[in-house]
Amino acid sequence: MNTLMELATLINTSLDPKEIRTRAIEAGITLMDAEAGSLLLIDRVTNELYFEVALGEKGELLKEVRMTLGEGFAGWVARTGEPLIVDDVQNDPRFYRKADEKSRFVTRNLIAAPLRVKGKTLGVLEVMNKHNGAFTAEDMELFVSLANQVAPAVENAYLYEDLRETFFGTALALTEALEKRDSYTGGHTRRVRDYCMTIGVGMGLTKDEMDNLLLSAILHDIGKIGVRDSILGKEAPLSRDEAAVMGSHARIGADILRHVRTLKNVVPAVLSHHEKFDGSGYPARLRGDDIPLNARIISVADTFDAMTTDRPYRKALSKESAMAELRRCSGTQFDPTVVEAFVAASAAE
Repeated sequence: MNTLMELATLINTSLDPKEIRTRAIEAGITLMDAEAGSLLLIDRVTNELYFEVALGEKGELLKEVRMTLGEGFAGWVARTGEPLIVDDVQNDPRFYRKADEKSRFVTRNLIAAPLRVKGKTLGVLEVMNKHNGAFTAEDMELFVSLANQVAPAVENAYLYEDLRETFFGTALALTEALEKRDSYTGGHTRRVRDYCMTIGVGMGLTKDEMDNLLLSAILHDIGKIGVRDSILGKEAPLSRDEAAVMGSHARIGADILRHVRTLKNVVPAVLSHHEKFDGSGYPARLRGDDIPLNARIISVADTFDAMTTDRPYRKALSKESAMAELRRCSGTQFDPTVVEAFVAASAAE
């Protein structure tokens, strides 16, 4: 009961799908006194079962295995919607041997239960190899209770992920529509986004930090909606006055985003992505670590893309030349740590 209550608390307080799914399997292994466990989900596109999480010494290897509904014990549970106990796995005709062959795990017995919400099966929870004896009817009752707790959490994770993708996708569509005003910057947002993700991974950012960086990168130029087309599309270097108008896009973007409460953590990066490490940037002449980290990352990614993209008044630099320029300006225009992470990650690709 303590294990079930701890899991229920986690499900009600966490939005991290991976943590919930992993803890669900751990709870199943503990409750059933078993050796290993796995959570299989039904792919919403292919309708195949795949191992979302598998705990045990060789669990990661199972993530390459997929099976159709009805195939193997998990497939049988997914197709019928019924829980299952198998006392002698190796001699049961439903046994899907590829999973054991892939993981080099020998399954003796197992218990499996469907994850069902509103009459729909989302996947299967299973644990294998009870340490003492065989799985019992009492085990089945407890295991089904566990699966019934996990199923809504899996559905909520799907809904959360769908909402997240819609949110990020809408933001990207908005900025790409803005890019249509300047034919020379087509694809700029996507490239800056990808460069920022590369840097973020290289710097070891957390998932939440990566999400914030992703949204900041997508929206960093949203303020250009307030810049005249004659300046955005000018096929020559900008005059001093025009450059000042163009430079105002950072403040405009920040002002726009301040009206959206859920974007408050994005505002600092949008406002400061043209600040320079030595304090010579704009709009506030911030320097060093006073510049938000995401802004320092976007600055490197944004400049690299600008240097490697053709303009009406100059040809693009090669990636090698652009990297050399980033190194040259490291410590003055750019944060050396960010430049180092980008250079190292790009060299590894």
